[in-house]
Amino acid sequence: MKTVVPEVPMAKKDAEPAAHEEGAHGFRRLKVFTGNANPKLSRDICGYLGLELGKARVSRFADGEINVQIDENVRGADCYVVQPTCRPVNEHLIELLIMIDALRRASAGRITAVIPYFGYARADRKSAPRVPISAKLVANLITVSGASRVITMDLHAAQIQGFFDIPVDHLIAAPVILDYFRKKRIENLTVVSPDVGGVERARAVAKRLEAKLAIVDKRRPHPNEASVYHLIGDVEGRTALILDDMVDTAGTLTKVVDKLKECGAVKVYAACVHGVLSGAACDLIARSALEEMVLTDSIPIHHLESDRVRVLSIAPLMGEAILRNHRGLSISELFV
Repeated sequence: MKTVVPEVPMAKKDAEPAAHEEGAHGFRRLKVFTGNANPKLSRDICGYLGLELGKARVSRFADGEINVQIDENVRGADCYVVQPTCRPVNEHLIELLIMIDALRRASAGRITAVIPYFGYARADRKSAPRVPISAKLVANLITVSGASRVITMDLHAAQIQGFFDIPVDHLIAAPVILDYFRKKRIENLTVVSPDVGGVERARAVAKRLEAKLAIVDKRRPHPNEASVYHLIGDVEGRTALILDDMVDTAGTLTKVVDKLKECGAVKVYAACVHGVLSGAACDLIARSALEEMVLTDSIPIHHLESDRVRVLSIAPLMGEAILRNHRGLSISELFV
């Protein structure tokens, strides 16, 4: 498994920010903090920004309760808490909430929750009677804890932005993935959406790679279980690139790979933003016919040692979004 830091052409860093720099909203100091979910990504973001990671301790009491101590002055500062709510989801979510509360009570000028991977996003509607809309509940918790803004990436459903009563900057990892596959110069490429919901994402990438588009018709009789029925589009004699926002158990992914091979695809690549990789996902990927599996470091990737796995860094993209937010500049320009 190799980590790659691709160039992101859209990210334009005019100058390194200084710790005393005043942003467009009058906040004189930019500070980045992290919990225990993905400290490496946080350090890489700080490396891009030319800052030291904020001093904070996130520990546990003897009974397992989370204890947070901010070890530096944050009064009036523009503070960012980088914390994906990945496995263990509940632990990392509560860490995020308590860190935000600690910063609020320390009189931080503004607090932005930077959530590269937003957990509970799959429960975004009532898909059956008497079930919760957990994504809305989590959005409420983040808002009530004291966050004034959220920066996140590739939500499972874009409408989750509307669950928040505070501004949300919804980043996409497409520039990072596009940069990687452009350099590979793959001919006869077809970008494949593994479901109808991902068509817009796949179409946008296919257009920029000058590739064809295909769609998989699948059904989910139960959570984490899918049945693949039809392939809409042409992959015979071509190279297929499956594009998705996340890979969890990898059951659906490997079934799509088998279907593409059955339909005549010569090679099959997969690019998923969030590598959740639950259960036997690593074994399924290792045994699959995938030519290469591309993930980002929005979630720490553990126990997936393979020459066919590439991990792309989103630190420059996240760092640029933080810098632009601090300076009051457009973030959408990164994705034009």
